[in-house]
Amino acid sequence: MKSRRLVVALGLAGGLLAAGAHAAPDAAALARGEQVYARCAACHAIEGNRTGPQHCGLFGRHAGTAPGYDAYSKAMRESPWVWDEKTLNVFLKDPMKALPGTTMGYAGVKDAVERSDLIAWLKEATQPGAACKPVP
Repeated sequence: MKSRRLVVALGLAGGLLAAGAHAAPDAAALARGEQVYARCAACHAIEGNRTGPQHCGLFGRHAGTAPGYDAYSKAMRESPWVWDEKTLNVFLKDPMKALPGTTMGYAGVKDAVERSDLIAWLKEATQPGAACKPVP
């Protein structure tokens, strides 16, 4: 009987941990993510293309397909990736290792917390809407 209760308790704890992993980011995490994004602003913007592609509408978009941006590397154009939390985490950690042949010259966001905050902020900031109007 004790072992059954332990299994149930562990299952509930695991479920709570999993639920917490998908909790909405707090305001402090989003603010930190925006600060991390400032490092990206030399080449990227939410609303429009620069040296790198715009990020508006990033989540759910196939890699290498930002509207109006045609300077993608062959590696990015041929990548099977669709941008989500997982693919961004892998790519942003070390772009050149994650996608050999990419022309993104940034060495990556090595710190896992910074990466997590950046991805959370990007998810909020790149949703289509008043602040995010993709270039056609």
